Amino acid sequence: MNHLVVYAHPHPESFNHAILETAVKALEDKGHQVFVRDLYALDFQPVLKPQDTAAMKSGNIPDDIKTEQEFITKADVITFIYPIWWSGLPAILKGYVDRVFAYGFAYAYGEGEIIQLLKGKKGLIINTHGTPKEIYDEMGMTASLTITSDVGIFDFTGIEPLDHLLFGNVSEYLEEAALKDILKQVEEKINSLC
Repeated sequence: MNHLVVYAHPHPESFNHAILETAVKALEDKGHQVFVRDLYALDFQPVLKPQDTAAMKSGNIPDDIKTEQEFITKADVITFIYPIWWSGLPAILKGYVDRVFAYGFAYAYGEGEIIQLLKGKKGLIINTHGTPKEIYDEMGMTASLTITSDVGIFDFTGIEPLDHLLFGNVSEYLEEAALKDILKQVEEKINSLC
């Protein structure tokens, strides 16, 4: 299977990068072909500009958007790996969704209905955040994040959400054993799903 991993964290030494490495290794160990789109390393331009929408309406998709859409088209499974910042996606990933999951590529509107153009694909989301999980659970943030990303992005476009791993209380103060446990959970989840 072809796996596309869209990764958004600016620091190569981050724990999110360790999650990325763990996910890629688990997939490759199972014989899958993996393509990683590290949005910061690519210096992906996240701002949807008027010229972008004008170009797409005329059928002239900007090259950077077209490249990312080709990766999505080829993928059987799409995995997003990113930290939760200010209760949502990092700006670079939000911009990726804004520009790449465009009308006419990821979705369209029919007679009173949404046409999901990415049906047949599956999706996985892996997040970290600094707030303890229990606090996010109690305030409804965990449920909100799941709805926003799994339903609002994946399901809206026809991608079947496989799972959404949310790891809370992740910071430089977390003990090494706890970090290793998270990586083990990532590996086990990928092995069980793919």
